[in-house]
Amino acid sequence: MGADRLKLYFHTLTHIKPIQLYYQVYYKLAARFIKFNPNKSFNTSRGINFEGGIEFSDSLVGPNSFRFLNLEKRFETINWNINEYGKLWTYNLNYFDFLQQENISKEQGLTLINDFCEFKDNHLDAYEPYPISLRGINWVKFLSKHKIDDFRINQQLYSDYLRLIENLEYHLLGNHFLENGFGLLFGAYYFQDERLYKKAKEILTTQLEEQILADGAHYELAPMYHCIILHRILDCYNLVKNNDWHGAELAPLLYEKATLMLGWLEEMLFEGGGLPMVNDSTFDIAPTPHNLFGYAQRLNVGIRSVRLKESGYRKLKSGNLEILFDVGQIAPSYQPGHSHADSLQIVVYSDGIPLIVDTGISTYEKNERRQLERSTLSHNTVTVNEQNSSQVWSGFRVAKRAKVSLLEDEVDKISASHNGYKSAGIICIRKVEVLDGLIRITDIVQGSRNSDLIQGHLHLHPNVQFQLKNNIFLLNNKIEIQFPEKTHLEIIEFNYSQGFNDLVPSKKLIYTFKEEIIFSLKHL
Repeated sequence: MGADRLKLYFHTLTHIKPIQLYYQVYYKLAARFIKFNPNKSFNTSRGINFEGGIEFSDSLVGPNSFRFLNLEKRFETINWNINEYGKLWTYNLNYFDFLQQENISKEQGLTLINDFCEFKDNHLDAYEPYPISLRGINWVKFLSKHKIDDFRINQQLYSDYLRLIENLEYHLLGNHFLENGFGLLFGAYYFQDERLYKKAKEILTTQLEEQILADGAHYELAPMYHCIILHRILDCYNLVKNNDWHGAELAPLLYEKATLMLGWLEEMLFEGGGLPMVNDSTFDIAPTPHNLFGYAQRLNVGIRSVRLKESGYRKLKSGNLEILFDVGQIAPSYQPGHSHADSLQIVVYSDGIPLIVDTGISTYEKNERRQLERSTLSHNTVTVNEQNSSQVWSGFRVAKRAKVSLLEDEVDKISASHNGYKSAGIICIRKVEVLDGLIRITDIVQGSRNSDLIQGHLHLHPNVQFQLKNNIFLLNNKIEIQFPEKTHLEIIEFNYSQGFNDLVPSKKLIYTFKEEIIFSLKHL
């Protein structure tokens, strides 16, 4: 292993928790030396009471035909271990989210569950803790809704929960570990199992306090995962509220975190309901904000008023112009797998229409596309010599990372710096301020040399019409972005992600400068 590779691992590992390293080693040894017994006895299931919820979009699109991540597959015989479309597609197949779609019948769902049970000795990805967590919730809901009490299915489900409780994702933590807790809670109520409940309670009480920030954001700072976790919290609140077991003792905690998360989500939305797809976020994966607000209302869960703060996001507005400004850190430090090298990025909407956007994500495979989508070049911020401000690598890892320092934090003026290029002696500063009828942005690069290539990047939504004349960049004949005279401006093409495996061409503007540049946005 070369010196550069060793440094990469060193700067990555210095941030992880000891418990993560311990369980990385423990699970590798356990897989070799500990034999799993799937046939332990369980309490007879009474099912659960569950008052509706959010239906999933159709992923079962025909007999043995599935569509996940915008890729469709029809099986003659279902291969639960399929690897044709990558691990995430296989995971989705094994989540059984299709049990929650509107048009699935009892007979269809039961056929698929029985098919899964038939191949119980051959499953691979299906028996990993994350898909077990999600599949368990979907099975419990479906079986309870249709009052199905089948010994073989319950044996499979209970053995899955035993696998889960012995393989909790301590090595990852983050949203995966929280999903383990949600899954165990549903299993505990379904089987009225004290061991499952004790562990679920332990995970949820500790992790919800850590993972939900004071301003209501999920600490991985990706709106897609925020919506996924919020949905799960609402489901768990639904569960404990409507089932008379353990006195609904978790209800106050779940209610509190749900109200906070709803408040943050409300603050992050642009006029018209647009949600910025920053960090690892994309469309058609999580429930929509509209559906989440509606579900919360049906459960009588309120929305707490919050101010964007701990998450590192800030919103500024001038008339119909809205800007989201990212002054946050790579987070959480010990699990930054869904973070991008996007320090000091902006996203711009006007009249509810996306103008300047994050380029989005289209894959979780460890390939060049994944690396590009996490790179600084793919975000609306400044690059130095086309290098990343934080060292993203291997799909879900970050080695050296930029530290952001907030310099000014006022209603109409936010400024911050980051040291992502400190090895070159460079500090980047961005100020965003609302003035009379416009928003002014100042980019400063301190410590740069004449030979350094300093560039700012503005990525346009594919539907935006634009004109570039001299130093004026006109968007949709309504928004004018004015640069200093003689600024070198260049328009190039990039691929915008509308979802996993769904890329469309769009344009980006690159502005090149030396030490400082000031440009403004205004609504005509």
